[in-house]
Amino acid sequence: MKHNVKDRRGFLREIYIKYGIWIILLFMIVLMSCLTDTFFTTRNLLNLVRQVSFIAIIGFGSAYIMICGGLDLSPGSVVAVTSVVSCSFATGNYPTSVAILIGLLIGVVVGTVNGLLVTALRVPPFIATLGTMTSCNGIAMLYSDGNSIKGLTDSYKYWGAGKIMGIPISIIIMLVLAVIMFVVLVYTPFGRHIVAVGDNIQAAKISGIKTERIILLVYIIGGVLASIASILMSGRIASGQPLLGDGYEMDAISAAVVGGVSLKGGVGSMGGVICGALIIGIINNGMDLLGVSSYWQQIVKGIIIVLAIVLDQLKQRSE
Repeated sequence: MKHNVKDRRGFLREIYIKYGIWIILLFMIVLMSCLTDTFFTTRNLLNLVRQVSFIAIIGFGSAYIMICGGLDLSPGSVVAVTSVVSCSFATGNYPTSVAILIGLLIGVVVGTVNGLLVTALRVPPFIATLGTMTSCNGIAMLYSDGNSIKGLTDSYKYWGAGKIMGIPISIIIMLVLAVIMFVVLVYTPFGRHIVAVGDNIQAAKISGIKTERIILLVYIIGGVLASIASILMSGRIASGQPLLGDGYEMDAISAAVVGGVSLKGGVGSMGGVICGALIIGIINNGMDLLGVSSYWQQIVKGIIIVLAIVLDQLKQRSE
C-alpha cells in the first residue's frame, strides 16, 4: 500500500515537473475566463497574443543567453535606442528598409559590446549588461532629447500594425522566429554548442568548442531580437519612444525562467518561452480587465517567478 502511494506521488511529481508550466497556463486561462466575460473574446485574445509576441521575441534571445550560462539586462534599453534611431530614419526621407537595417545594426552593435565585455574583458554578465543598459538608456534620451518621434511612413508602421489574413504580423514573426530558434538550438552544431557551454563550459573547452565565439554570438542574437521587437512595437504605436523598452528586460527574463529555462544554464526551450510570455501577458491583461492595480500585477508576477524557480530546482534534483 505504501509502495503504491509512493509510486503515485512520484508519478504526480513527474507530471508536475514536465508539464507544470502548461498546467499553470491552462489554469490561468480558465480562471480569467471565469472572472471576466471580456477575457475569452477573439478581440481580446488577439490583442493579448500580439502584446505577448513582443515579450516572446525578446525572450528568445534572453533564453539563448541564459541557456549558454549568461544573463542580459540590456534588451529593454536596446528596444529604446532602436526605437528612436530607427524611427528617425522612417519619417519619409529614407526607404523603410534603411530604417529597419539601421535598427537591426544597433542590436548587433550592443550585442557585440556585451559579448566582448563578457568574453574578452571577463566582466561578469550582470555587471556588463547593467552597464550597457544604463548607457543605452542615456543614448536614447540624448538622441531624442527625451521626445517621441512621430510622422512615420505607412510602410514602417505596417510591420507593427499590419495583418496578414487577419493575423497581426508581429504574431507571425514571433512564430517564425520560434521555429527558427528551435531548429537551430536542437538540430544544429551551433545549438548543441550553446547547450554544452551552458551545461559545463570547462568540458566544452576541452572538447574543442570555441566557447568565447559561442557566447559572443548568443549576445549578438539577443541584441538583434530586441531590435526586431522594437521595430514591431514602434510600428504598432506609430512613434519612436525613448522609454519604450522600460521593464521589458525583466519581462523577457521572467518569460524565459517561467518557461523552464534553467538559471544554471544548459536547459531551455522556445515553446517554454512562449508559454512563459503568455503567462506574463495573461497576468497583465487579465488584471487590467479586472481593474486591479499594476502593483498587484508585479506581486503576482513575482510569485509566479518564484514558483518557476522552485520548479527548476525540482527538475535539477530529479536528474
